[in-house]
Amino acid sequence: MIKVKKEGIILEKRNLEFENAGVLNPAVIKDGDSVHIYYRAVRQGNFSSIGYARLDGALNLAERWDKPIMEAEFDYESHGVEDARIVKIDDLYYMTYTVYDGINARGALATSKDLKKFRKHGVIVPPITYSKFVFLAESTGNVNENYYRNHKFYYQDADPEKKMLLWDKNVVFFPRRIDGKLVFLHRIRPGIQIASVTSLDELTKEFWNAYFADFHKYIVMDPVYKHEYEYIGSGCPPIETKDGWLLIYHGVESTEHGLVYSACAALLDLNDPSKEISRLPYPLFSPEFLWERKGEINNVVFPTGTALFGNTLFIYYGAADERIGCASVSLSALVQELIINIRKDETNIKVVSSS
Repeated sequence: MIKVKKEGIILEKRNLEFENAGVLNPAVIKDGDSVHIYYRAVRQGNFSSIGYARLDGALNLAERWDKPIMEAEFDYESHGVEDARIVKIDDLYYMTYTVYDGINARGALATSKDLKKFRKHGVIVPPITYSKFVFLAESTGNVNENYYRNHKFYYQDADPEKKMLLWDKNVVFFPRRIDGKLVFLHRIRPGIQIASVTSLDELTKEFWNAYFADFHKYIVMDPVYKHEYEYIGSGCPPIETKDGWLLIYHGVESTEHGLVYSACAALLDLNDPSKEISRLPYPLFSPEFLWERKGEINNVVFPTGTALFGNTLFIYYGAADERIGCASVSLSALVQELIINIRKDETNIKVVSSS
């Protein structure tokens, strides 16, 4: 098994109104020897904004703002902007994040040229209901039946007039164009899907209707192992290696003590990242310490950003939905471990029993 070192807590909540309930799930990008962190800051009542901090090196806090760098402005994000990820493509920084209006949680995008001022582009995931998604996906067949097990979530007995759209979160861009296209991962439970466009203008209602008509073609990964069997989701932006795109993602297991979130690792094909090459058959790391096991939500490690110093990969994650931790691992050793677990077939891995 791969050796992972827990580096400890990087950031904790402060007695400031915008983050007095928790800090978690940071977008991370390295620039020189600095690591920029855009973290989810939660105030009482579960309203989120994006806070900013900067590290000197991988672990040493050098700067932290006393106000958010991004806040809710529009109706579709009235309850918060959350769980950002960030990459640089060409000369532009792409920050994806989740917007929440109290009912719907969906992926959105903002861009920046200087890492300080961001221009919001709005929601980029499909504007459809769960029932429309099921209708389109069912027309193709070949889709894991677990994609239809969310019925009770979308059709609660509460308010039948509630306008509930398909939850599509964990949007993460690849850090360069592939065959001239912008490529991103997103998550409709329980798996991870992929989409690509030449321009963001292509992400229209018509685009998504056609996409879901062939939905099975865009599923990159579905849950396989026990530690991820409930659902998985893209975590950190993919890391390019000579052996493929390294993806650090989260997996969720249902246990007698509730859900447990672990960090997981997979390798995607360098030229065709819709193809999974390998994944670890065990968690990369899981909740271990008290500060990972007890918090706003217990038993959570939720990886959302990385920084590479030499051959050491630092992985930043939300811990128990209340604080931000960091773990480190040898990049070459992790890739080698994935190569050892490489798939022997060329068809997509299918879900197996959780027993």
